[in-house]
Amino acid sequence: MLEIKNITKDYKTGSETVHALRGVSIAFRDNELVAILGHSGCGKTTLLNIIGGLDRYTSGDLIINGRSTTEYKDRDWDTYRNHSIGFIFQSYNLIPHQSVLSNVELALTLSGVPKAERCRRAKEALEKVGLGDQLHKRPNQMSGGQMQRVAIARALVNDPDILLADEPTGALDSETSIQIMELIKEIAKDRLVIMVTHNPDLARDYATRTVRLIDGEIKSDSNPFDPNSEELKEAPEKVEKKSADKSSKSKKTKMGFLTALSLSKNNLLTKKGRTFLTSFAGSIGIIGIALILSLSNGVQEYINSVERSTLASYPVQLDSETVNYKDMMSSMMNVHNEKENEKREPDRIYTNDMSTSMMKSMLSEVKKNDLTAFMEEFKNDSTVMEDVREIKYSYDSKLYVYTHDLNNNLIRVNPSTIMQTAMGGETAQSVEGMWNTASTLTGIDMSSRVNCFEQLLSNDVTADNYETLAGRLPENYDEVVVIVSDKNEISNLTLYTLGLLDQQELSDMMEHVMKGESWESQSTKESFSYDDLLGMKFTMLTAPDLFQKNDKGGYDDMSGDKDYMENALKNGTELKVVGIIKPSGDSIISTSSMGGIGYTAALTEYMINKTNDSELVKLQKDNPDTDIFTGIKFPQKDEKPQEPMTQEEAMQKLTELMSSEQIAQIFQTVMQTLTPEQQLEIMQLPQEQQFAKMTELAEPTKLSGAFMSAITAEQMQMLQEMTKEPETTEATYEKNMAILGEADLTKPSGISIYAKDFDGKENISQFISDYNKKMADEDKEDKEINYTDYVGMMISSVSDIVNAISYILIAFVAISLVVSSIMIGIITYISVLERTKEIGILRAIGASKGNISSVFNAETLIVGFSAGVIGILVTVLLNFPINSIIVKLTGIENMSKLPPVAGLILVAISMVLTLIAGLVPASIAAKKDPVNALRTE
Repeated sequence: MLEIKNITKDYKTGSETVHALRGVSIAFRDNELVAILGHSGCGKTTLLNIIGGLDRYTSGDLIINGRSTTEYKDRDWDTYRNHSIGFIFQSYNLIPHQSVLSNVELALTLSGVPKAERCRRAKEALEKVGLGDQLHKRPNQMSGGQMQRVAIARALVNDPDILLADEPTGALDSETSIQIMELIKEIAKDRLVIMVTHNPDLARDYATRTVRLIDGEIKSDSNPFDPNSEELKEAPEKVEKKSADKSSKSKKTKMGFLTALSLSKNNLLTKKGRTFLTSFAGSIGIIGIALILSLSNGVQEYINSVERSTLASYPVQLDSETVNYKDMMSSMMNVHNEKENEKREPDRIYTNDMSTSMMKSMLSEVKKNDLTAFMEEFKNDSTVMEDVREIKYSYDSKLYVYTHDLNNNLIRVNPSTIMQTAMGGETAQSVEGMWNTASTLTGIDMSSRVNCFEQLLSNDVTADNYETLAGRLPENYDEVVVIVSDKNEISNLTLYTLGLLDQQELSDMMEHVMKGESWESQSTKESFSYDDLLGMKFTMLTAPDLFQKNDKGGYDDMSGDKDYMENALKNGTELKVVGIIKPSGDSIISTSSMGGIGYTAALTEYMINKTNDSELVKLQKDNPDTDIFTGIKFPQKDEKPQEPMTQEEAMQKLTELMSSEQIAQIFQTVMQTLTPEQQLEIMQLPQEQQFAKMTELAEPTKLSGAFMSAITAEQMQMLQEMTKEPETTEATYEKNMAILGEADLTKPSGISIYAKDFDGKENISQFISDYNKKMADEDKEDKEINYTDYVGMMISSVSDIVNAISYILIAFVAISLVVSSIMIGIITYISVLERTKEIGILRAIGASKGNISSVFNAETLIVGFSAGVIGILVTVLLNFPINSIIVKLTGIENMSKLPPVAGLILVAISMVLTLIAGLVPASIAAKKDPVNALRTE
């Protein structure tokens, strides 16, 4: 039951107040057709809007089924309109971009009715109004009468208690008006129908009750109803049914997001051109970012592929001594910052000690690695060992290898002397110094670029990574192989080193080049047969073999004595070339393109054992305090060097060893050089004091001469020994053992760990990090392994640069993305203005403010999604010509490639940005007054 009690409605227009309703009170039966008559502006539509919950009364009360609405909230009004009210408007108010069926279904959608039932009920409602065959037409394809029937079907589909008709025939011709009124009359048999009209004939012919409204007040009521009368009393079963209906119609309205998307999609499709241009404009920023990401991803993948292939071939190199460059650079930066903050006078010149600071930092940051302790734990970890392909140990001992060149001259092949031959001693030393510095900085043995002998890995690993061109792999310690490049080449520098080309020719070339003169090689040898190389032989010596005992009891380096070396080679170890190999296509081992000679770890072990068993090494071990090369004692730590005696001190000491005759001779000789007064002074002293006084008064030269004439040859030698500078040496026990090549096989100077693949190398590096952390936690910092993957660090730096550039470019391009999002927000606001009437329609059938907001949020999401998809598709298409250009310029394929995940993320970003941009327009739409919205054309 519906009852209105003393309702007033005031509108403020500027400073004036318009009283639309003035204390209206009226009650309605549950089923009757009430016609409210009155002239325009009398308050008919206002009363209808208040009854329908579209407008709010100023005072009074609207009682619905016995419940006051004074405490109603927005959601209660939404539920009331959706479940209890059906609107029929004079101008139909159908949503133009929705089909007839969708227009009718809309109220059910807000009620949360399932799709199948929703469709069934909508079809039934349309069939009742005679439009069962017009389901999929659009409103603009129908006549006025048909559209009003659709509006009636929409009003009835949710089985409302009350049907509100505002001038339902006002826009129809007479014949159609009669049809519509007959339909409304039929509907009024089982529900309350309140019709607003200014046509008294229409009210007389169809209404069961006529109420006249003049200037906001009820002037007459043809069939008034008293809520307290006996007419209200109904049968218990009818009351029970109404109670059940009331319960079912108290559910809150809810518009699914899919419905909001459908409404927005259909609206956007009515403006395809504008929608496409809007989406394309929004996609420009996406295209820019996507292209940057494509190039960045392609470059990064290329770097990663290079990194995987490069780093996998470089082993994890651990050295017994290494420089901690991270701490060194940190220390240097601290010094630099201190200098920067130092206060200085403007008229002074200050010293920059950066160079000395760097040298001190380098020396102070040299760290010792306990490789033995590390390897013990490393080998005991079965998990990390699964990633290890091979472990190669290196030692400080040098492999001395000799052969004869084409002119039968003896040459040293390893360590190579080719640089001394080509450039001379000083220049070669400078070059070697640079190589040593580069080796320290990069962790890569740069000397291997000239020293052509290199240790192979095990035969299994070598066989997997090298192709045997001729012969076989070495099986014994005295067997070696020739290594050529993947193009079957050996550099001419290696050929000079091996004596296969005349080294004198290289020296002549350098001499001519230094003088600026032209020079052409006289060698005609451009290739070698396999037999030429397989027939090669070398002789290996140990470091002790290069020394010979001298007549002073020490040992001399005889490596420069040709006759000695020729004789030493007769007792050396002969090395035979048994094969020729080259890197295979899928080799993971880093090899020099210069070629060289490969030997086995067995030769290294043989050489160290032979060195350790040599006479010189044993002699030095037996005499740890003496330099066996010179016979001089090693200086002890903190020991000050002994100062020699002065001439006077030595002569004084020598007098203690002279005979009385020698003393008397010296006394007489010196006394003759003194004055009479000095002689008298001496003679007056006791005899035991006379000699001392005489040496005090005599001239040094005279005294020295007297001593020299009186002493024997043996005493002269003693005097020379006492005044001679003592012999010293800068050698130490450790330096001598290094010169001799002594090494402990259990304590390598370096360890190269070859991983099975790139991931394996990553796991090995992680093990080192975990090991260091464990040592730090156990307060064993001295056990930590200082290790730097320089090649990986350089590649990582390149990646960081690429990423930094990408981020900067993305930041610039993102501005256009933000601008396009703002533009979409503006266009969404325009859409709000265009769809104002649709907002009123939705509110009239029970849509909440949140539902309205969802509709426009859905629209911005669709536009954002479209912009993102267009941007990704355009990017994918642009990548084809971009890749073609890059291939032509660099030969690198697929350099521009957008990752699928990045594409999805960009689409999501586009949707989020457009959603944010549309929040304000959506909020404006939700706050629109439904009454004013319905009046908008």
